[in-house]
Parts: sequence; structure tokens; C-alpha cells
Amino acid sequence: MKKSGKSKIVFAALIMAVLLLGPVQALVAESGSGEMNTQGSSLQWALISAAVAFGFGAIGAGIAIANVGSAAMGAIGEKPEIASQALIFIALAEGLVVFGFIIALMILGKV
Repeated sequence: MKKSGKSKIVFAALIMAVLLLGPVQALVAESGSGEMNTQGSSLQWALISAAVAFGFGAIGAGIAIANVGSAAMGAIGEKPEIASQALIFIALAEGLVVFGFIIALMILGKV
């Protein structure tokens, strides 16, 4: 069976969340009791939110580049003189990763 695009994104987000929670909790766990203090908790949320910002930016850029790139390559195959214009659209889709990375850095800069 073929999965829809939304189910792939939800699945990737769940996998990312599961893989993040273990190392992040181990990183900020308090040495004494099982509970985390407010500083550790805010660090944990900052790390998770930075990872989500970058991860969703990368996933969104991947989806955009897949769609725009395939259309651009088809257009270049039919009309080679529009290659530079088609590559501009691919670069615009790649900018989504940059935005996610900048947001993640801004979040981590506040910690």
C-alpha cells in the first residue's frame, strides 16, 4: 500500500520525538531525585523545540524539493533554455531548511 504524504510526515515526527526524548532526558536529568528542576525542564523544552523547528523545516524542504525538482527537471527536458529559472525555484524551496536552522539557533541562543 502507498502511504499519503501527511501520514509520512506524522510518522517521521513521531519517530523524531521518540528518538529525541531519551537522550534529552538523560542530558538534563537531575542527579538526586527522579524529577527535573525548572532549569532542566526549560533546557529540555528548548532542545526539543529547536530539534522540531529544524526537523520540520528539513522535512518540508524535502517535500518541496521533491515536487518542485521533478517538475523543474521535466520542464528543462522539454525546454532547456529555462534551466536557470527552474533552478531558482529549487533554491527557494531549499531556503526552508535555512529558516528552520535559523529558528533553531535562535531558540538555543536563548538558553
